[in-house]
Amino acid sequence: MGKKPGLGRKKTFKIFIYILLFSGAAVASIPFVWLLRSSFMEMGQIFIFPPEWIPNPVRWQNYPEALTVVPFARYFINTMLIVAGVEGGVLLTSTLSAFTFARLRWHARDLVFGVLLTSLMLPYAVTLIPTFILWRYLRGVNTFAPLIAPAWFGGGIFNIFLLRQFFLTIPFELDEAAYIDGANPVRVYWSVILPLAKPVLVVVAIFTFIGVWNDLLGPVVYLTDPDKFTLAIGLAQFRSMYSAQWHLLMAASTLVTLPIIIIFFVAQRYFIRGIVLTGLKM
Repeated sequence: MGKKPGLGRKKTFKIFIYILLFSGAAVASIPFVWLLRSSFMEMGQIFIFPPEWIPNPVRWQNYPEALTVVPFARYFINTMLIVAGVEGGVLLTSTLSAFTFARLRWHARDLVFGVLLTSLMLPYAVTLIPTFILWRYLRGVNTFAPLIAPAWFGGGIFNIFLLRQFFLTIPFELDEAAYIDGANPVRVYWSVILPLAKPVLVVVAIFTFIGVWNDLLGPVVYLTDPDKFTLAIGLAQFRSMYSAQWHLLMAASTLVTLPIIIIFFVAQRYFIRGIVLTGLKM
């Protein structure tokens, strides 16, 4: 029995899609490959033409030198303290807010949610000056409070939107069964909704981590003590201090980028699943 003509075309189209995706991924990875290979080169090898993609010789000492010219250990600890505080606030308050908008019924619920969504149209720079004045009045400048505290007041409307979309996909019969058994809304939130929301929680956690890890504007505005600087400031400071030492700058940039790549690959399955499921139901 011969093959159906449609199967052959489908297989050819699938191969074409894979080739297209592979080509796009290869092109997108060129900047990172350039960064990685430059971090193992001497200064004179980086910009020669035609470029050398394999370092020869491999300069391993770029990494220890890059870590010693500025106190990256202190910057790393500061960054992780901010990340931990923001992650806790975002995951707690954004899930509570999303649960309220998705699973509870109250007057003008959808109207309030729509009004909150309009805040996404406001750029961060618009509210930066009044927010800075507020924190200066509260004596929060040169502390981690302006970088952590806002996460404990809702967790961000974008995170609330993602979580709400996922919570709407969970059958309401589970809530009703829990209420019949005597559970209150807090119990439903903690024992029914959150255990089913692991994929979207991973998505929110990754987005939050990337945002805090790469944030430069916030720490630059609020932090003045060098002992409280973050990795983003350290990298910018490194560039201003050692702009000619490109091989050391590439090594430092690789170290700062590496945690984000590791986290994405470790949580890739949950990340993709959470992104897909948050768009199933409006």
